[in-house]
Amino acid sequence: MIDEFAKDNLHGRLRRDRTALLWKLDGLSEYDARRPLTPTGTNLLGLVKHVATVEARYFGEVFDRPSPEPLSRWQDSDGSDLWASEDETRDQIIGFYRRTWEHSDATISELPLDAPGHVPWWPEPYSHTSLFAILVHVLGESVRHTGHADILREGLDGRTGLRPEHEQPIDEEARTAHWAKVEQAARSAASGRSRSLSRSGAAPGL
Repeated sequence: MIDEFAKDNLHGRLRRDRTALLWKLDGLSEYDARRPLTPTGTNLLGLVKHVATVEARYFGEVFDRPSPEPLSRWQDSDGSDLWASEDETRDQIIGFYRRTWEHSDATISELPLDAPGHVPWWPEPYSHTSLFAILVHVLGESVRHTGHADILREGLDGRTGLRPEHEQPIDEEARTAHWAKVEQAARSAASGRSRSLSRSGAAPGL
């Protein structure tokens, strides 16, 4: 009973974050969906491709249920799962993600939480694991990258939110006022710390 409750809740959260991540591509041009938005090249379509690859490996190879999707060997990972080449379409990557959901969902549904798995790219003794541990791990990956996507999308056009039905109209005046309040608090705190350090004779940053 407890195992099924735990599985259902973890699986439900994973499904929710999958949908949220895809929504972050909604309405974007090809360029904005793909372009690097951080100095390390993080981009929205690449996040979808990466999370799809993570799911395909962890709910596939780890439990000897290889994904039907073509994947390079994990030993040959070169970072190409983090961005979309000019020959890869958005529909191809989204389709890959959705098909991976089906394969992952079958693994989650058919195996008990204590089903043993083996992660060959994890060091010993951690490579021997269970479905429960993998569910938690993959959920963590999905939550982390969906959060990245949320920030990237806000930077592009100001849109935020977890689900379409909860999205609020953008109130530019309210956002500007809130930003100014947070900025002022930061400046005041920094100024106060500088004055305190000056009085104590300590060097800033210590």
